[in-house]
Amino acid sequence: MKASGQGALKRFSTLPPEPWRCAIPTWCGGLVEERVPHGLVEALEQADQHGMLCPARHQIWGALEGLSPHEVRVVILGQDPYHGQGQAHGLAFSVGRPGLRRPPSLRNILEECAADVGSDPLRSDDLSDWAMQGVLLLNTVLTTTLGQAGAHQAMGWESVTRNVLIHAAKARPHLVWILWGKPAQNLHASLVQMWLDSGVDRSQDVVLRSSHPSPLSAYRGFQGSRPFSAANRALQAWGEIPIRW
Repeated sequence: MKASGQGALKRFSTLPPEPWRCAIPTWCGGLVEERVPHGLVEALEQADQHGMLCPARHQIWGALEGLSPHEVRVVILGQDPYHGQGQAHGLAFSVGRPGLRRPPSLRNILEECAADVGSDPLRSDDLSDWAMQGVLLLNTVLTTTLGQAGAHQAMGWESVTRNVLIHAAKARPHLVWILWGKPAQNLHASLVQMWLDSGVDRSQDVVLRSSHPSPLSAYRGFQGSRPFSAANRALQAWGEIPIRW
């Protein structure tokens, strides 16, 4: 299978939203010249052809839809999409289809949110309302295969999402970063080092770190970390409207 340039992902993905295309490689519909990761493109095509692509092809850019770079105020980094039937819809930790069993990580997130800021623990599992307020819910890897966690890790998505984060930071003098678990923290640390090396000042950013909300690690520091109120305090200190979590 040959895939190159802007047409590489047209078969199974909508184009990325226009405000983000200058940060997206040409192989997936953007403007950045970058080598085509043929293994990833092949894996995506195969999963899509068998109805096993998570999220569905038209939802790959869900985290960027309706949210321009200058509107991003809070960044929450996930790892890769949910791999259960109908769960993933392009927003990290969010479940778009009603009536499904709540994933354990999302359950812990919403329980912590309720304890922290008094939100309804029985609220919708669809976190699109957070995104509409400027929360970038971005997975480091944008796709996986149904029933297979991490199926598309280390295949090429990581450089795409790294560029997205750099682009978001360029558009804003300060961001709140909510970093759950070592992968998110390590990715952010690599960005910080890049900014230091290039003389970019990100000292105004607020960085909130804890363990991941997964049941395997939530008890190690996620529970009781109160990231939602801390994020809102930072936003209010900058004169911005807090997030309605």
